[in-house]
Amino acid sequence: MRSPGLAASAAAVLALEGTALAVVALIELFGLVSGTAALLPTAVALIVLTLIGAAALFAFAEGTRRGRGWARSGGVVLQVLAVALALTSLTVHPVPWIFIVAVGLPGLVGFALLIASARRETGAQTPDAAQE
Repeated sequence: MRSPGLAASAAAVLALEGTALAVVALIELFGLVSGTAALLPTAVALIVLTLIGAAALFAFAEGTRRGRGWARSGGVVLQVLAVALALTSLTVHPVPWIFIVAVGLPGLVGFALLIASARRETGAQTPDAAQE
Protein backbone atom coordinates (compact mmCIF):
# COMPACT_ATOMS: atom_id res chain seq x y z
CA MET A 1 0.00 0.00 0.00
CA ARG A 2 1.38 3.35 -1.02
CA SER A 3 1.23 6.24 1.40
CA PRO A 4 -0.15 8.95 -0.89
CA GLY A 5 -0.92 11.37 1.93
CA LEU A 6 2.52 11.19 3.52
CA ALA A 7 4.28 11.18 0.16
CA ALA A 8 2.28 14.17 -1.06
CA SER A 9 2.97 16.09 2.15
CA ALA A 10 6.70 15.33 1.97
CA ALA A 11 6.70 16.34 -1.71
CA ALA A 12 4.97 19.61 -0.84
CA VAL A 13 7.61 20.44 1.77
CA LEU A 14 10.40 19.66 -0.71
CA ALA A 15 8.72 21.76 -3.42
CA LEU A 16 8.31 24.71 -1.01
CA GLU A 17 11.98 24.49 -0.08
CA GLY A 18 12.86 24.40 -3.78
CA THR A 19 10.74 27.49 -4.36
CA ALA A 20 12.47 29.26 -1.48
CA LEU A 21 15.88 28.45 -2.97
CA ALA A 22 14.76 29.69 -6.38
CA VAL A 23 13.68 32.98 -4.76
CA VAL A 24 17.08 33.23 -3.05
CA ALA A 25 18.73 32.73 -6.46
CA LEU A 26 16.60 35.54 -7.92
CA ILE A 27 17.59 37.84 -5.07
CA GLU A 28 21.24 36.95 -5.69
CA LEU A 29 20.76 37.65 -9.41
CA PHE A 30 19.25 41.07 -8.68
CA GLY A 31 22.22 41.79 -6.41
CA LEU A 32 24.57 40.79 -9.21
CA VAL A 33 22.80 43.02 -11.74
CA SER A 34 22.74 45.98 -9.35
CA GLY A 35 26.50 45.72 -8.91
CA THR A 36 26.63 44.83 -5.22
CA ALA A 37 28.63 41.65 -5.82
CA ALA A 38 32.25 41.87 -4.69
CA LEU A 39 33.56 39.19 -7.05
CA LEU A 40 31.70 38.42 -10.26
CA PRO A 41 32.84 34.77 -10.69
CA THR A 42 31.98 33.96 -7.09
CA ALA A 43 28.55 35.55 -7.38
CA VAL A 44 27.78 33.67 -10.60
CA ALA A 45 28.95 30.38 -9.05
CA LEU A 46 26.74 30.97 -6.01
CA ILE A 47 23.71 31.65 -8.21
CA VAL A 48 24.35 28.53 -10.31
CA LEU A 49 24.81 26.33 -7.23
CA THR A 50 21.66 27.74 -5.65
CA LEU A 51 19.69 26.97 -8.82
CA ILE A 52 21.12 23.44 -8.90
CA GLY A 53 19.94 22.96 -5.31
CA ALA A 54 16.48 24.26 -6.19
CA ALA A 55 16.29 21.95 -9.21
CA ALA A 56 17.35 19.01 -7.03
CA LEU A 57 14.62 19.81 -4.51
CA PHE A 58 12.01 19.99 -7.27
CA ALA A 59 13.22 16.65 -8.68
CA PHE A 60 13.12 15.07 -5.22
CA ALA A 61 9.62 16.46 -4.69
CA GLU A 62 8.34 14.93 -7.92
CA GLY A 63 10.08 11.63 -7.24
CA THR A 64 8.73 11.50 -3.70
CA ARG A 65 5.23 12.18 -4.98
CA ARG A 66 5.64 9.19 -7.29
CA GLY A 67 6.97 6.98 -4.49
CA ARG A 68 10.57 6.69 -5.73
CA GLY A 69 13.16 5.63 -3.17
CA TRP A 70 15.99 7.64 -4.71
CA ALA A 71 13.97 10.81 -4.27
CA ARG A 72 13.23 10.13 -0.62
CA SER A 73 16.92 9.38 0.00
CA GLY A 74 18.03 12.62 -1.62
CA GLY A 75 15.31 14.51 0.20
CA VAL A 76 16.41 13.07 3.55
CA VAL A 77 20.02 14.14 2.90
CA LEU A 78 18.94 17.71 2.11
CA GLN A 79 16.66 17.82 5.17
CA VAL A 80 19.53 16.71 7.41
CA LEU A 81 21.73 19.41 5.86
CA ALA A 82 19.01 22.02 6.49
CA VAL A 83 18.70 21.03 10.16
CA ALA A 84 22.50 21.01 10.53
CA LEU A 85 22.68 24.50 9.00
CA ALA A 86 19.99 25.75 11.36
CA LEU A 87 21.73 24.26 14.40
CA THR A 88 25.08 25.67 13.32
CA SER A 89 23.47 29.10 13.05
CA LEU A 90 22.96 29.01 16.81
CA THR A 91 26.67 29.83 17.16
CA VAL A 92 26.31 33.18 15.35
CA HIS A 93 25.88 36.25 17.55
CA PRO A 94 23.33 37.73 17.54
CA VAL A 95 21.40 34.53 16.98
CA PRO A 96 19.36 34.73 13.73
CA TRP A 97 16.16 33.17 15.09
CA ILE A 98 14.08 33.85 12.00
CA PHE A 99 16.62 32.07 9.81
CA ILE A 100 16.89 29.16 12.24
CA VAL A 101 13.12 28.67 12.32
CA ALA A 102 12.71 29.23 8.56
CA VAL A 103 15.36 26.63 7.70
CA GLY A 104 15.21 24.22 10.63
CA LEU A 105 11.48 23.75 11.02
CA PRO A 106 10.78 22.76 7.40
CA GLY A 107 13.86 20.54 7.57
CA LEU A 108 12.52 18.72 10.63
CA VAL A 109 9.01 18.41 9.19
CA GLY A 110 10.30 17.24 5.81
CA PHE A 111 12.63 14.72 7.46
CA ALA A 112 9.80 13.28 9.58
CA LEU A 113 7.44 13.06 6.60
CA LEU A 114 10.04 11.41 4.36
CA ILE A 115 10.94 8.82 7.00
CA ALA A 116 7.27 8.11 7.76
CA SER A 117 6.50 7.76 4.07
CA ALA A 118 9.42 5.37 3.55
CA ARG A 119 8.45 3.27 6.56
CA ARG A 120 4.83 3.04 5.45
CA GLU A 121 5.75 2.04 1.89
CA THR A 122 8.42 -0.43 3.02
CA GLY A 123 6.09 -1.95 5.60
CA ALA A 124 3.43 -2.45 2.93
CA GLN A 125 5.88 -4.26 0.64
CA THR A 126 7.28 -6.76 3.17
CA PRO A 127 5.21 -9.89 3.80
CA ASP A 128 3.87 -10.51 7.30
CA ALA A 129 5.48 -13.25 9.34
CA ALA A 130 2.12 -15.07 9.42
CA GLN A 131 2.04 -15.34 5.63
CA GLU A 132 5.49 -16.97 5.38
